[in-house]
Amino acid sequence: MTALDAVSIITAKRDGGELSDAQIDWVVDGFTNAAVADEQMAALAMAIVWRGMTRRETTRWTNAMIASGRRMDFTDLPRPTVDKHSTGGVGDKITLPLAPLVAACGAAVPQLSGRGLGHTGGTLDKLESIPGWRADVPVTRMREILADPGIGAVVCAAGADLAPADKRLYALRDVTGTVESIPLIASSIMSKKIAEGTAALVLDVKVGSGAFLKTLDGARELATAMVELGTDAGLRTVALLTAMDTPLGRTAGNALEVAESVEVLAGGGPADVVELTLTLAREMVAQAGLDVDPADVLADGRAMDHWRAMVEAQGGDPDGPLPRAKHTEIMRADADGVLTRLDAMAVGIAAWRLGAGRARQGDPVQFGAGIEIHAKPGDPVQAGHPLLTLHTDTPEAFPAALAALADSVTIGNPLHSPPAPLVLDRIAP
Repeated sequence: MTALDAVSIITAKRDGGELSDAQIDWVVDGFTNAAVADEQMAALAMAIVWRGMTRRETTRWTNAMIASGRRMDFTDLPRPTVDKHSTGGVGDKITLPLAPLVAACGAAVPQLSGRGLGHTGGTLDKLESIPGWRADVPVTRMREILADPGIGAVVCAAGADLAPADKRLYALRDVTGTVESIPLIASSIMSKKIAEGTAALVLDVKVGSGAFLKTLDGARELATAMVELGTDAGLRTVALLTAMDTPLGRTAGNALEVAESVEVLAGGGPADVVELTLTLAREMVAQAGLDVDPADVLADGRAMDHWRAMVEAQGGDPDGPLPRAKHTEIMRADADGVLTRLDAMAVGIAAWRLGAGRARQGDPVQFGAGIEIHAKPGDPVQAGHPLLTLHTDTPEAFPAALAALADSVTIGNPLHSPPAPLVLDRIAP
């Protein structure tokens, strides 16, 4: 057998070749163990950005990333397992009401989540605004919580031994301009989700100005690649493409989004958050093989009971006061009419500048910072009335946040037309 080396693998992909299973296994293992240098893996990642990978290559790459660490197994739990992953957006707090709702329907939901970076918020940051709540849960404790019929859901940080090759490669791609590759994005997401050990997965792939993927075609390509990877791994996988031109709900920020999620669990909350929560819950319940309507479970209070138990199981106080920012500033409408546009990216950047997000991994966040949204597209507005309320502990951040919002809204008098759909497409095996 020909000896393998990093340079020949880089040049093979640079020249448009298809990497063999042995080449992929060798280079991922070598990178994990520091036998392949960062600059060599960066060069290979750039070659993949240029040349792409076939479905077979992407599947093998994903499997090699999984093999770099441990693989969790929940097959012996007394209830079916199902998880959800979102590619991230502005105001996307759906995991918070969704996980306890699906658990209340009879599934076990092992949700490994992340922290926010840039304009998209992180689920763990939101939950850490709850007094006492902890993101680190040992696997033995995860199993106990998932098996408990009164809880059934865990939202926690992934352990360092889960697909460690992906963690190293993700950090490298972030600083070498090699993030924008569908095979690398798909394998990054799916290596962790497959290693997580869930039996079924529902993907929420965001599309629009506030999402990583701006076009429907790009989102469909990524969703298809991830569904294929899940299918090839024996993981029941389906993807929904959902709109992210406008923020989800009426809040963007950590504690603000927790409060809104509790409103949903209590039977209220914004219509779009309720709609997407129930849509994803129905997909998850179906993938888990359960015959129950999540709308009934949300309405009768069982989802709220599971939320409270889930928070308490991770050290949190579901009745504890949420952090509130010390300073607020109101952005008002400058004309009468109908709000026809509220740009999600602008709102996300403004919330980030107020302190709700971070510029680099490890930076602190302000739990009370963020934005309240008083009008959404289609709502009538009057000059001088509030459109947005900005929250922060650092009032010197207001000018930069308001600058991000300068062109974020459009007020007009449009002809009556139906609102754009929230779910744009569904991708299944």
